[in-house]
Amino acid sequence: MPGEKSGPVAQRRGTSRLDPRNIRTPTRYSLPMQAALYREFQTRPEVLTVPDPTPPGDGVVVQVGATGVCRSDWHGWMGHDPDITLPHVPGHELAGTVVAVGRDVRTWRVGDRVTVPFVSGCGRCPECRSGNQQVCERQFQPGFTHWGSFAEYVALHHAEGNLVPLPEGLDFVTAASLGCRFATSFRAVAQQGRVRAGEWVAVHGCGGVGLSAVMIAHALGAGVIAVDIDDEKLRLARDLGADVTLNSRMIPDVVGAVRDLTGGGAHVSLDALGHPQTCFNSVQSLRTRGRHVQVGLLLAGERHPPVPMDRVIARELEIYGSHGMAAHAYPEMLGMIERGALRPEKLVGRRISLAEAPDALMGMDRFPGSGVTVVDRF
Repeated sequence: MPGEKSGPVAQRRGTSRLDPRNIRTPTRYSLPMQAALYREFQTRPEVLTVPDPTPPGDGVVVQVGATGVCRSDWHGWMGHDPDITLPHVPGHELAGTVVAVGRDVRTWRVGDRVTVPFVSGCGRCPECRSGNQQVCERQFQPGFTHWGSFAEYVALHHAEGNLVPLPEGLDFVTAASLGCRFATSFRAVAQQGRVRAGEWVAVHGCGGVGLSAVMIAHALGAGVIAVDIDDEKLRLARDLGADVTLNSRMIPDVVGAVRDLTGGGAHVSLDALGHPQTCFNSVQSLRTRGRHVQVGLLLAGERHPPVPMDRVIARELEIYGSHGMAAHAYPEMLGMIERGALRPEKLVGRRISLAEAPDALMGMDRFPGSGVTVVDRF
């Protein structure tokens, strides 16, 4: 994701790709499908008729009920992701219904309502065997390593270890909005950051990732400071639980403000944007033995930002990355949603059609509007 990740475009290697020229058109679900496809990086995607996918032996085909538009998709379209092979269909934040099942799949059935982490593990490498599928050495990522969900149907590999069943009360739009942004933020705040009630959490950047982090930290009982340059996003952050909001365009010393407000610095701070300045500010605003979590993507010329390592050493700060969340970790998050402690539907902004997806994708570098844009009409 990033930029935001958002769901984060990170290190993916050793993956295979379904060659679109070899995809057969089955008759069990449609003839053939619509998808938003680009043939060259940084050229406008087109909504075209393409062959339906067939399920991999260990996978399924899902009819897409909704799919988020994420800045990570924009990074891929820009050519920042080496795993993308052209032509390409983007989209990795999805929810829908299983319509076809591969020969080796035993757990899932046609008609199951599912979502999937944007990073899916192979199930065989050391990281997968240790339960860390989000950093799998041979990961599958719809929308990056393979064609994605800006389409009526999407093929998903390694279904047994990666699909997540949706609670009956969770609609597809809300489930898609969990995508890489909300799920990544949940792991960043609750698991990597280990946020506890009574602590102070600073969130730098209030896009989809940052707003998710604000909601999650508040639900865990933390005090939350939200930092951004957009007053509209800061208003939404307050609605989602931020105790204090700071417009960094109006405040010359964000780090000093965070330290003053928290009595010495945040216990946990997140760079939810992915920029050298927000990364630096996040680390610098921590109190002694605080935890920085890098969630926003730093790509291209910004991938090696300056970090105040003198403070990291002197204050014994902890620095973590957060790269998605494995399927087996979803129940904690989904349980909080079912109990009403988390309300991800509040993060949904625009709902658009597949025909509108190309413009939405190309405009992600401008951080338009507040909330998550979701394609829900195909």
